[in-house]
Amino acid sequence: MLNAGIMACPPGQTSEGYEVQFGTNHMGHALLTKSLLPLLTHTASSSPGSDVRVVSVSSIAHKFGPSGGIQFDTLKSTASGMSTTDRYGQSKLANILFIRELALRHTELTPVSIHPGTVKTNLQNSNGGSWMLSAFQKFVVPLVGVSVEEGAKSQLWAATAKGVKAGEYYVPVGVSGNGSQLSKDKVLAKKLWDWTEKELESQIW
Repeated sequence: MLNAGIMACPPGQTSEGYEVQFGTNHMGHALLTKSLLPLLTHTASSSPGSDVRVVSVSSIAHKFGPSGGIQFDTLKSTASGMSTTDRYGQSKLANILFIRELALRHTELTPVSIHPGTVKTNLQNSNGGSWMLSAFQKFVVPLVGVSVEEGAKSQLWAATAKGVKAGEYYVPVGVSGNGSQLSKDKVLAKKLWDWTEKELESQIW
């Protein structure tokens, strides 16, 4: 379950030099997945009929990223020229694209991504100076937000339900087909995968 995330942070970088939201929301997930991949693939191949899943928590905010979806030249900087919404959006788009490419490369696994809904958590508390996010947090979340328990249903469904399709993006609960056009871009997914692999090799191995 790839669930760690931050949102609406001021411009900043991780200790490895990645834009802080992208580094946390995508690179951290990618590193964990890469580290567990030998175990996941071994389990799938050694246990006939097994259903080994990887569930990535993305967001409908993947639709609100920058033009082109992911601006690769900003990923190893503070990306201070981009809004906090754009920075968050491209990190959430990366979650979906990474899962789609993982499903293509490892057909023995069932990787999926989900949007949990608008959940009443403290994730939005740091609005990064964005008036739009501040207004959303103050007026929209209290009206349409769901409890943490309700929000967890999408993740639980993706992890346990029958008929889950590898590589798909689901919104609450178990509804597919709601991703943006960029989230279905196979060329962009491959470019992100290759970029991520190269970065992980240079950082870790």
